[in-house]
This record gives sequence, structure tokens and C-alpha cells, in this order.
Amino acid sequence: MSQSFSLVDSLALRDLQVYLSRAGRVEDGSVRLIAGSRVLAVYVAVFYPLGLLDQSPTVLGLRTFALADDATFDVIVPVGSLLERITRLQDAPGEEADPVAVGLPMQVNSASWAAISPPRGGWHTLDPTAGMLLERVAKAGIDEVAEAIPTGTGEQLVHRIRSEVWSRPIETLEHVPAGAAFAALSLGFLKANDLVGIFETGPWTRLSSERGHVLVKRKSWTLQR
Repeated sequence: MSQSFSLVDSLALRDLQVYLSRAGRVEDGSVRLIAGSRVLAVYVAVFYPLGLLDQSPTVLGLRTFALADDATFDVIVPVGSLLERITRLQDAPGEEADPVAVGLPMQVNSASWAAISPPRGGWHTLDPTAGMLLERVAKAGIDEVAEAIPTGTGEQLVHRIRSEVWSRPIETLEHVPAGAAFAALSLGFLKANDLVGIFETGPWTRLSSERGHVLVKRKSWTLQR
């Protein structure tokens, strides 16, 4: 297994840094990196169930980056550690167009969400939606959560309130919870005037824009049409 990967240039490194920084503000935990066929897939968690009785959907963000080498691995590493390495590389001298090698931090095995792998094929296309709608839903949910959670609220209550708000389906969008809109906005995937593609396979729904993808895995009880 490779212990590093090489992005094609410093612009791609900066793009990865921005994406991980956004992800770290939402869920300061781990990131799953899958490299193969000269592509790096970077998965981050926005929401996921905490226990068997938690009915929250799993909501993941995904960005892909072209690689300049043939690295192959599937690892889970801390977001903070990877960001520290990227920041040091940003300060190192070098040409903007040169490939940039990034060493992998020490792996972790505590991210339960990372055991869930979205399918790579079999998606069928649904009607797209407006980025403006997703942005409006996300901002309304953010305001609702902020109003419902007073200072000093316990962690369990915070999770319950967030779960209630972000698990609600978006009106007119079948099988798309409000949390998917929050993920798309928070990770920088939305442009108000753009359309966002919607795809589905089994219990999975994918929202795709030019800037990235949001993947949602629903609980089995929500699968009835």
C-alpha cells in the first residue's frame, strides 16, 4: 500500500485544503481517502447515526482529485493531521505546475461511517434541482438549529435536535433530507443559479454539482415509495 499520493499541481493541493477545512468545521473527525487509477476520492462525514436506535441518515461529502502517480490505498486518517501536512506543503518552495507529494498521516479505525461504501455504479437519473432551493433549505435549517439549542445544551440533546431538523425530507424532493442541502452548502458545492443533479440506487441518493457530491444513505424504513 502506498504511503503517500501526488496531486497534479499546487492548485489541486489548495483545492483539497479548502475542502478539508470546510469539512473540519462541520465534523472535526476523520476523512476517508481512496486512491486508484490515478484518482483520489476524498470522503468526509457530515451526519451519521450514533447507535442502532438513531434514525438519522448517513450524509457524506465527496470530492475527487486527479493524481500524478499510481498510488493505491483505502485509508482513514484524521482531518486535522492531513490539513497540517498540506499547510506545510503550501509554504514550501516550488513551481505552481509541479506535482505535489503528500504523505499519509497515521491511520485511525474509529470512524464507523467509513465502513459504509457508496456504490460506484448503477445510478439512475432523477430530475435535477436548483442550487438556490438547497441553499434556502440549508440556511433555514441552520437558523432553526441555532434557535433551538441554547448555550450549555448537552451533547445528546444537541444531536437529537440536529437529527430532527436535518432528517426532514425536502419538500418536492423525494428521499432527499434537509441534511443533504446543509452538506452541499457547508462543503462549498452550491452555486445559487446552477442545477444540481440527483441520482439514486437502492437506499442511496446522490446530489452532484460541478464542485462535488453529497451522498445520502437512508434507513430501511424510509425506502417505501
